[in-house]
Amino acid sequence: MAFFHAPYHLDERLPDLDFPIPDGTEATDIHVELPGADVWSRLVALYEEVAQAIAAASRAGSTPTVISGDCTVSIGMAAGLQRAGLDPAIVWVDAHGDLQTLETTPSGYLGGMALRFLLGYRSDAIAEPLGLRPPAEDRVLLVDARDLDPAEKGYLDSTPLRRKAMEDLTADDLPSGLILINLDLDTLNPAERLNARYRAEGGPDLTAMLRAVRTMMGTGNVAALNIACTWDPGNPADEAVRRRTLAAILEATATPTP
Repeated sequence: MAFFHAPYHLDERLPDLDFPIPDGTEATDIHVELPGADVWSRLVALYEEVAQAIAAASRAGSTPTVISGDCTVSIGMAAGLQRAGLDPAIVWVDAHGDLQTLETTPSGYLGGMALRFLLGYRSDAIAEPLGLRPPAEDRVLLVDARDLDPAEKGYLDSTPLRRKAMEDLTADDLPSGLILINLDLDTLNPAERLNARYRAEGGPDLTAMLRAVRTMMGTGNVAALNIACTWDPGNPADEAVRRRTLAAILEATATPTP
Protein backbone atom coordinates (compact mmCIF):
# COMPACT_ATOMS: atom_id res chain seq x y z
CA MET A 1 0.00 0.00 0.00
CA ALA A 2 0.98 3.62 -0.54
CA PHE A 3 -0.07 5.95 2.28
CA PHE A 4 -0.94 9.61 1.96
CA HIS A 5 -1.72 12.21 4.59
CA ALA A 6 -4.19 14.97 3.65
CA PRO A 7 -4.79 17.25 6.66
CA TYR A 8 -7.66 19.26 5.19
CA HIS A 9 -11.24 19.88 6.13
CA LEU A 10 -12.87 20.93 2.88
CA ASP A 11 -10.62 23.76 1.59
CA GLU A 12 -8.96 24.50 4.92
CA ARG A 13 -5.56 23.03 5.71
CA LEU A 14 -5.34 21.97 9.34
CA PRO A 15 -1.67 21.34 10.13
CA ASP A 16 -2.57 20.64 13.76
CA LEU A 17 -5.18 18.02 12.92
CA ASP A 18 -4.41 15.12 15.19
CA PHE A 19 -3.54 12.30 12.78
CA PRO A 20 -2.04 9.66 15.05
CA ILE A 21 -0.36 7.77 12.25
CA PRO A 22 1.05 4.56 13.75
CA ASP A 23 4.78 4.07 14.07
CA GLY A 24 6.25 2.43 11.02
CA THR A 25 3.66 3.87 8.64
CA GLU A 26 5.27 6.32 6.23
CA ALA A 27 2.74 8.67 4.65
CA THR A 28 3.37 11.21 1.89
CA ASP A 29 1.97 14.60 2.81
CA ILE A 30 -0.42 16.24 0.36
CA HIS A 31 0.13 19.97 0.57
CA VAL A 32 -1.43 22.41 -1.89
CA GLU A 33 -1.13 26.17 -2.10
CA LEU A 34 -4.82 26.81 -2.63
CA PRO A 35 -5.84 29.79 -4.74
CA GLY A 36 -7.43 32.75 -3.01
CA ALA A 37 -10.56 32.33 -5.08
CA ASP A 38 -14.01 30.88 -4.53
CA VAL A 39 -14.50 27.64 -2.61
CA TRP A 40 -15.03 25.60 -5.79
CA SER A 41 -11.67 26.63 -7.26
CA ARG A 42 -9.99 25.79 -3.98
CA LEU A 43 -11.62 22.39 -3.72
CA VAL A 44 -10.76 21.54 -7.32
CA ALA A 45 -7.12 22.52 -6.71
CA LEU A 46 -6.95 20.22 -3.69
CA TYR A 47 -8.69 17.31 -5.40
CA GLU A 48 -6.45 17.72 -8.45
CA GLU A 49 -3.40 17.16 -6.24
CA VAL A 50 -5.08 14.14 -4.66
CA ALA A 51 -6.02 12.76 -8.08
CA GLN A 52 -2.45 13.03 -9.35
CA ALA A 53 -1.08 11.23 -6.28
CA ILE A 54 -3.66 8.45 -6.46
CA ALA A 55 -3.21 7.96 -10.21
CA ALA A 56 0.57 7.63 -9.84
CA ALA A 57 0.30 5.16 -6.96
CA SER A 58 -2.29 3.08 -8.78
CA ARG A 59 -0.26 2.97 -11.98
CA ALA A 60 2.68 1.75 -9.91
CA GLY A 61 0.60 -1.21 -8.77
CA SER A 62 -0.11 0.03 -5.26
CA THR A 63 -3.38 0.32 -3.35
CA PRO A 64 -3.37 3.94 -2.16
CA THR A 65 -4.70 4.72 1.31
CA VAL A 66 -5.36 8.33 2.27
CA ILE A 67 -5.72 9.48 5.88
CA SER A 68 -7.71 12.69 5.60
CA GLY A 69 -9.83 15.21 7.46
CA ASP A 70 -13.10 14.62 5.63
CA CYS A 71 -14.92 12.54 3.04
CA THR A 72 -14.70 14.97 0.13
CA VAL A 73 -11.13 13.81 -0.53
CA SER A 74 -12.69 10.67 -2.02
CA ILE A 75 -13.84 12.78 -4.99
CA GLY A 76 -10.23 13.40 -5.97
CA MET A 77 -9.40 9.76 -5.30
CA ALA A 78 -12.11 8.57 -7.68
CA ALA A 79 -10.79 10.91 -10.38
CA GLY A 80 -7.26 9.60 -9.83
CA LEU A 81 -8.29 5.97 -10.14
CA GLN A 82 -10.10 6.75 -13.38
CA ARG A 83 -6.98 8.46 -14.73
CA ALA A 84 -5.10 5.24 -13.99
CA GLY A 85 -7.58 3.37 -16.20
CA LEU A 86 -9.75 1.96 -13.42
CA ASP A 87 -13.52 2.23 -13.05
CA PRO A 88 -14.24 1.69 -9.37
CA ALA A 89 -17.60 1.24 -7.70
CA ILE A 90 -18.08 3.11 -4.43
CA VAL A 91 -18.57 1.82 -0.87
CA TRP A 92 -19.41 4.83 1.30
CA VAL A 93 -19.15 4.04 5.03
CA ASP A 94 -20.54 6.92 7.07
CA ALA A 95 -22.90 7.72 9.90
CA HIS A 96 -24.46 10.25 7.51
CA GLY A 97 -25.68 10.05 3.94
CA ASP A 98 -23.58 12.93 2.54
CA LEU A 99 -26.35 13.23 -0.05
CA GLN A 100 -27.56 16.77 0.53
CA THR A 101 -27.58 19.44 -2.18
CA LEU A 102 -27.29 23.20 -2.07
CA GLU A 103 -31.04 23.28 -2.57
CA THR A 104 -31.91 20.88 0.27
CA THR A 105 -29.23 21.40 2.92
CA PRO A 106 -30.43 22.94 6.18
CA SER A 107 -26.88 23.88 7.19
CA GLY A 108 -25.04 24.76 3.97
CA TYR A 109 -22.23 22.39 4.96
CA LEU A 110 -20.51 21.16 1.80
CA GLY A 111 -19.16 18.05 3.53
CA GLY A 112 -22.76 16.87 3.80
CA MET A 113 -22.87 16.78 -0.01
CA ALA A 114 -19.66 14.80 -0.61
CA LEU A 115 -21.23 11.65 -2.04
CA ARG A 116 -23.73 13.68 -4.06
CA PHE A 117 -20.87 15.62 -5.67
CA LEU A 118 -19.14 12.34 -6.48
CA LEU A 119 -22.36 11.16 -8.12
CA GLY A 120 -22.29 14.16 -10.44
CA TYR A 121 -24.35 16.80 -8.68
CA ARG A 122 -23.19 20.27 -9.82
CA SER A 123 -20.78 18.56 -12.18
CA ASP A 124 -19.69 21.93 -13.55
CA ALA A 125 -18.28 22.86 -10.12
CA ILE A 126 -16.18 19.80 -9.31
CA ALA A 127 -16.55 16.69 -11.50
CA GLU A 128 -15.97 18.30 -14.88
CA PRO A 129 -12.83 20.28 -13.91
CA LEU A 130 -11.34 17.02 -12.63
CA GLY A 131 -12.45 14.97 -15.62
CA LEU A 132 -14.42 12.77 -13.21
CA ARG A 133 -16.99 10.41 -14.67
CA PRO A 134 -19.63 9.89 -11.96
CA PRO A 135 -20.26 6.22 -11.14
CA ALA A 136 -23.64 4.68 -11.88
CA GLU A 137 -25.85 4.83 -8.81
CA ASP A 138 -26.41 1.07 -8.87
CA ARG A 139 -22.65 0.67 -8.31
CA VAL A 140 -22.74 2.59 -5.02
CA LEU A 141 -23.28 1.04 -1.59
CA LEU A 142 -23.97 3.24 1.43
CA VAL A 143 -23.00 1.54 4.69
CA ASP A 144 -24.64 2.59 7.98
CA ALA A 145 -26.01 6.11 7.21
CA ARG A 146 -28.12 6.03 10.35
CA ASP A 147 -28.43 9.83 10.46
CA LEU A 148 -30.34 10.87 7.35
CA ASP A 149 -32.30 14.04 6.70
CA PRO A 150 -35.72 13.81 4.98
CA ALA A 151 -34.29 15.04 1.67
CA GLU A 152 -31.64 12.31 1.75
CA LYS A 153 -34.24 9.63 2.53
CA GLY A 154 -36.30 10.87 -0.41
CA TYR A 155 -33.28 10.70 -2.69
CA LEU A 156 -32.47 7.14 -1.61
CA ASP A 157 -36.07 6.08 -2.22
CA SER A 158 -35.84 7.36 -5.79
CA THR A 159 -32.52 5.85 -6.87
CA PRO A 160 -30.94 2.38 -7.21
CA LEU A 161 -28.24 3.34 -4.69
CA ARG A 162 -28.22 0.64 -2.01
CA ARG A 163 -27.83 0.86 1.78
CA LYS A 164 -26.62 -1.74 4.28
CA ALA A 165 -26.01 -1.88 8.03
CA MET A 166 -22.34 -2.34 8.90
CA GLU A 167 -23.02 -5.22 11.27
CA ASP A 168 -24.73 -7.17 8.46
CA LEU A 169 -22.21 -6.44 5.70
CA THR A 170 -20.96 -9.46 3.74
CA ALA A 171 -18.80 -9.76 0.65
CA ASP A 172 -21.92 -10.56 -1.38
CA ASP A 173 -23.33 -7.12 -0.56
CA LEU A 174 -20.43 -5.30 -2.22
CA PRO A 175 -20.57 -3.98 -5.78
CA SER A 176 -18.85 -6.16 -8.34
CA GLY A 177 -15.42 -5.24 -9.63
CA LEU A 178 -12.97 -2.80 -8.12
CA ILE A 179 -14.15 -0.56 -5.29
CA LEU A 180 -13.15 2.73 -3.72
CA ILE A 181 -13.89 2.75 0.00
CA ASN A 182 -14.67 5.93 1.88
CA LEU A 183 -14.47 5.10 5.59
CA ASP A 184 -15.62 7.95 7.83
CA LEU A 185 -14.67 7.24 11.43
CA ASP A 186 -17.75 9.10 12.65
CA THR A 187 -19.56 5.87 11.74
CA LEU A 188 -18.33 4.52 15.06
CA ASN A 189 -20.54 4.78 18.12
CA PRO A 190 -19.64 7.95 20.10
CA ALA A 191 -18.85 5.61 23.00
CA GLU A 192 -15.59 4.86 21.18
CA ARG A 193 -14.48 8.39 22.26
CA LEU A 194 -13.18 9.68 18.95
CA ASN A 195 -15.13 12.94 19.42
CA ALA A 196 -16.12 13.40 15.80
CA ARG A 197 -17.25 16.81 14.56
CA TYR A 198 -20.70 15.53 13.69
CA ARG A 199 -21.75 12.81 16.10
CA ALA A 200 -24.63 10.45 15.45
CA GLU A 201 -25.98 8.49 18.38
CA GLY A 202 -25.82 4.72 18.28
CA GLY A 203 -23.85 2.96 15.61
CA PRO A 204 -21.35 0.10 15.42
CA ASP A 205 -18.41 -0.43 17.71
CA LEU A 206 -14.81 -0.79 16.59
CA THR A 207 -15.02 -4.59 16.47
CA ALA A 208 -17.82 -4.38 13.91
CA MET A 209 -15.91 -1.83 11.85
CA LEU A 210 -12.76 -3.96 11.80
CA ARG A 211 -14.78 -6.97 10.71
CA ALA A 212 -16.32 -4.94 7.87
CA VAL A 213 -12.91 -3.62 6.78
CA ARG A 214 -11.48 -7.14 6.69
CA THR A 215 -14.48 -8.32 4.70
CA MET A 216 -14.02 -5.59 2.11
CA MET A 217 -10.25 -6.04 1.86
CA GLY A 218 -10.71 -9.81 1.64
CA THR A 219 -12.39 -9.49 -1.74
CA GLY A 220 -9.08 -8.41 -3.26
CA ASN A 221 -11.05 -5.74 -5.14
CA VAL A 222 -10.16 -2.64 -3.12
CA ALA A 223 -8.58 -0.09 -5.45
CA ALA A 224 -8.16 2.66 -2.85
CA LEU A 225 -9.25 3.63 0.66
CA ASN A 226 -9.94 7.00 2.27
CA ILE A 227 -9.92 6.94 6.08
CA ALA A 228 -11.69 10.16 7.02
CA CYS A 229 -10.70 11.29 10.52
CA THR A 230 -13.53 13.76 10.90
CA TRP A 231 -12.67 15.29 14.22
CA ASP A 232 -11.62 18.75 15.38
CA PRO A 233 -7.91 19.54 15.80
CA GLY A 234 -6.29 20.26 19.13
CA ASN A 235 -7.76 17.58 21.37
CA PRO A 236 -4.69 15.83 22.80
CA ALA A 237 -6.66 14.13 25.58
CA ASP A 238 -8.02 11.67 23.01
CA GLU A 239 -4.79 11.08 21.10
CA ALA A 240 -4.17 7.65 22.63
CA VAL A 241 -7.67 6.47 21.71
CA ARG A 242 -7.32 7.80 18.19
CA ARG A 243 -3.90 6.24 17.77
CA ARG A 244 -5.17 2.82 18.83
CA THR A 245 -8.23 3.11 16.60
CA LEU A 246 -6.32 4.11 13.48
CA ALA A 247 -3.64 1.48 14.11
CA ALA A 248 -6.33 -1.21 14.43
CA ILE A 249 -7.98 -0.13 11.17
CA LEU A 250 -4.69 -0.10 9.27
CA GLU A 251 -3.88 -3.54 10.66
CA ALA A 252 -7.29 -4.76 9.48
CA THR A 253 -6.50 -3.57 5.95
CA ALA A 254 -3.40 -5.75 6.03
CA THR A 255 -5.15 -8.82 7.49
CA PRO A 256 -8.27 -9.24 5.36
CA THR A 257 -10.91 -11.91 5.84
CA PRO A 258 -10.70 -14.24 2.84
